[in-house]
Amino acid sequence: MRFITGLIWLFSVAVSAEPLLVEKQHFTLDSFTTESGQVIAPVNIGWEAYGKLNADKSNVILITHYFSGSSHAAGKYQQDDATAGYWDAIIGPGKAINTNKFYVISSDTLVNANVFDKNVITTGPATTNPATGKPYGLAFPVVTIGDFVEVQKALLDSLGINKLYAVIGPSMGSFQAIEWAVRYPERVQRLVPVIGGAFMDAYGAVKLERWAYPIKTDPAWHNGDYYDKGQPIQGLTTALAYITQDAVHPMGFNQRYPSPVNDKNAMQDIRASLSAWEQLMQHAKVRATYQDANHILYLVRASQLWRAGMADNWQQAVAGIKAKTLFLPASGDLLLPPAFSQHSADAMKKAGNTPQYAEIPGNWGHLDGLVNIQSVAPLIETFLNQP
Repeated sequence: MRFITGLIWLFSVAVSAEPLLVEKQHFTLDSFTTESGQVIAPVNIGWEAYGKLNADKSNVILITHYFSGSSHAAGKYQQDDATAGYWDAIIGPGKAINTNKFYVISSDTLVNANVFDKNVITTGPATTNPATGKPYGLAFPVVTIGDFVEVQKALLDSLGINKLYAVIGPSMGSFQAIEWAVRYPERVQRLVPVIGGAFMDAYGAVKLERWAYPIKTDPAWHNGDYYDKGQPIQGLTTALAYITQDAVHPMGFNQRYPSPVNDKNAMQDIRASLSAWEQLMQHAKVRATYQDANHILYLVRASQLWRAGMADNWQQAVAGIKAKTLFLPASGDLLLPPAFSQHSADAMKKAGNTPQYAEIPGNWGHLDGLVNIQSVAPLIETFLNQP
């Protein structure tokens, strides 16, 4: 996915030539009970922060990250890092999420996809189970968006932070942000769900199953027990290729990948691959070096099960949100279309909380919530500075 990180880098450079220097920090919970009633002990996650916490700890903005993201939302670990955090265009001194004013914090989720990235700290199926001395594999319990939120809450509680000026997150991060406002309405003052909404419908859930299928059908997956044998690399790479394609609008995709008109071999040999597919798989193979197949499956399931409140009636759940809210879907998003945000906003309106709504323009579809976020930076800044 080098082309995506490259785009983020270009946008961030345009905003600031001197990114923040940040440090990954480590948080441990001795034990954690999941929504399914199972205990994980211990739980480790990484986190980072930007800006300075004020005396009464009232200036905290929580950033909740997307499916294949991490806590690295802004800045660089080293000055010569090739890329900055994914939202560096809007997080930093004088930017829309102004770190001269706000203390911005973000944490790696449970079962973070990037478990083999040296800058990610996360507990999941690839983690050694203290009871067996071997990786958990599929013995790791199913986890939910609610579980991600509860681990974040434990982190904030450990820091003495009991109120959030805002919770902001893209894609799967929007799910977490909404869940925060549902579970803890007295703690969340402002809510900004970006490229997401309050529920996952059957169509969306089945689309995500397409991400899981190549992994589950790869013989090298071994029913999740592959850690002493090596990753099911073909299944994982194919899954990551599908994830990339689904996140990009056809217009952006066609700008990046070659047309089939150039594939002369395809006319002669049914076994010949399309150049666009080969390039997509090459990009996915890079990501596969630091992501884990089981972790992808667990993130897929957490997203498939998503509905606000994690109960039967998500509409009733969002009716309890007290936070001032700004929905920011991407106009060309085909993965989580603007209708998701619109339906979520309508449910809140019926309960008397009228959210603001605007769309992120661009040619990259779902991915515009990352690479084109600066286009709505003035809206975010104004929203955060409203009384």
